[in-house]
Amino acid sequence: MTEGLRERTRRAVRAELAEVAMGLFTRKGFDETTVEEIAGAAGMTKRSFFRYFPTKEDVVFDGVDLTGEKVVADIAARPVGEDAWESLHRVLRAWQGEIHASEQILATLRLIEATPALVGRLHHRRTEWRRRVSEALQNRPGADIDAYTADLLTNAATAVLDAVSGEWVRSGGKADRPALLDRGFSQIDVNPHVRQV
Repeated sequence: MTEGLRERTRRAVRAELAEVAMGLFTRKGFDETTVEEIAGAAGMTKRSFFRYFPTKEDVVFDGVDLTGEKVVADIAARPVGEDAWESLHRVLRAWQGEIHASEQILATLRLIEATPALVGRLHHRRTEWRRRVSEALQNRPGADIDAYTADLLTNAATAVLDAVSGEWVRSGGKADRPALLDRGFSQIDVNPHVRQV
């Protein structure tokens, strides 16, 4: 088995485990579902489960993490000289299209909002994600942006994302995420001098 095939197989098993887990969490609740139940429903042992996920909480955030990695990579790949706020807007708008089509992410966000332990984990992961996005803005080829400005823009963009996600969950997944994101980016009027320092 080649390394590429092995990694694809691992990703497929992780995705299947996440799907099985989300089904159980939706029916029984996060706290009431055990790792043994998830593993059994997926046809594996508890020990095998831990080869794919260190904790039960990590199953919930698997798809969210993959998207976060793609966002950071896409920001780093934006054209040289593009305004940092514009880069954030374009990348996050493309990301909204993916989320908009995903019932799984809607179910995940609802589960997180209803589970205090997951809200805390989400906050930690968002902090890490913001750090990585800020670094990506600073490290883009030709970027002329200091750490403070990159943090400021990243946090403003995150505020827009949070508002979009809240409205989308409230609408039962029917709200137009890209349109809400465009509205949010236009409503937060970032001074051009702040965008690229």
